[in-house]
Amino acid sequence: GWGGGGAMESVTKGGYVLANLAEVVERVLGFLPTKALLRAACVCRLWRECARRTLRTRQRIAWVSALEPGPAENHALVCALARELEKVHVLPQTVLYIADAETFSGHEECHEQKKARKRNSKETALALEKLLPKRCQVLGLVTPGIVVTPMGSSSNQPQEIEEGEAGFALLFPKIDGVKIDTFHFSKDVKNRVFDESKFAEAGLKNNPDLRVVLLFGYNSWKTGATRFLHQIVNPLNEKSIILAGGQVESFTSLTSKSNHAQPGDACGVVGLAFSGPQIQSATVLLDQDVADERTAEAAMQRLKAANIPEHNTIGFMFACVGRGYRHYKTKRNMEADAFRKFFPNVPLFGFFGHGEIGCDRIVTGNFVLRECNDIKDDLLHGYTTVMTLIHLGSTK
Repeated sequence: GWGGGGAMESVTKGGYVLANLAEVVERVLGFLPTKALLRAACVCRLWRECARRTLRTRQRIAWVSALEPGPAENHALVCALARELEKVHVLPQTVLYIADAETFSGHEECHEQKKARKRNSKETALALEKLLPKRCQVLGLVTPGIVVTPMGSSSNQPQEIEEGEAGFALLFPKIDGVKIDTFHFSKDVKNRVFDESKFAEAGLKNNPDLRVVLLFGYNSWKTGATRFLHQIVNPLNEKSIILAGGQVESFTSLTSKSNHAQPGDACGVVGLAFSGPQIQSATVLLDQDVADERTAEAAMQRLKAANIPEHNTIGFMFACVGRGYRHYKTKRNMEADAFRKFFPNVPLFGFFGHGEIGCDRIVTGNFVLRECNDIKDDLLHGYTTVMTLIHLGSTK
C-alpha cells in the first residue's frame, strides 16, 4: 500500500479501498477531467477498467470559446484550447472549429504596435491540432465573423462577433447511436462532371440513417465554384435530410482519410455528415425581408414549432456578412438574441460568411415529409441567415 508504518494505518486502509473497491474508485475518477482520467487509467488494471466505464458515460458535447485576443504569438482559440482541454469531461472524437479569418491567418496590421503581427494559418492550425487526440477527426474553417456561446453554461448569451479575434471549437465525443463523418470534395479542373460515387464513400448516399449535413463551400469567388456547389447540393436535396451551412473564407484543417493535397486555388466543399436514427433536426431561413426584431422572432417561432427536444441540442447560425448590425440598423446581436429568447438553454455557434445554404425543413423521429411535387427547395442564398438545431438524442 501507500502506508508508512503504524501511524499511517488509516492511509493504508484508504490505499486498500482505492486498489480494490471498483465502486469507490469509479466514484472518485468520475470527478476527474478526461485528460487526468486517462493518466489515472495507467495506474493499474482496476483503475483502467473504472476509467473506461467512466469515459463511456461522457457523451455530452463540450465546447471551447475564445471571445477576445490572445497573446500576440498565438490565436486566442489556440490559447483557450490549451487551457480548457485540461478541464473538459469528454474525449473528443470529432472537432469542428471556426475562427475569424483576419487574425487566424494574420492579415491585420496593428498600427499601435511597431511590428505587424504575422501569423500563418497553417502554423496556427497545426498548433491547434497538436492539442487534440491523435485519432480525432478535425474540420477547421476560417470565416469573416463568428457566432459563439461563451463557455460555462448552455444558457450563456450567444455573441455575434463581426470583427476582431474570436473562435470556438465544438468537441463531439463518441455518442451511442450517432455517427459523424467529415468529407471533402474539391473541383476537379479536368472534369466538368462530378463523380457521384464519391458521395457513397462519404456516407452521403445509400445511408438510410443520414439526418443532417453541414456543408461549407470555400474559394467561392472562383469561376465555376457556384456550379460545383450545385453539383454537390442538388443530389443531397432530399426532404428527409437537413442541409445547412455557408460559404467560408477557407478551410485550414481536415484531418481525415480523404485529405489529398489540393492545389491552393481549387474550390470545393467540406463538411460534416450526422447519421443516426435518434438525431432530430430543423432549420429555418431568415430571408432579406427579415430586418427587425418582430420578423426575426417570427422566424425563431417557426423553428420552435418544429418541437425539437432542447436538451443535448446545439444551434447553428450561418449569416451573410451583409447582415448583422448593418442590416438591423445599428442594433447588434439581434438574431442571436432572438434565438436565445426562444431557446433559453441551447448553445449557438456559427459564422458570418459569403453565402448561405439552407431552407425551412424539419426532420424528427415521428415525421415524414412526402414530396408532393418535384420542385426542390432552393438552398443557396445571399443576404440571409440560416438557423439550425441538431438534437443528438436523449442522454441518460
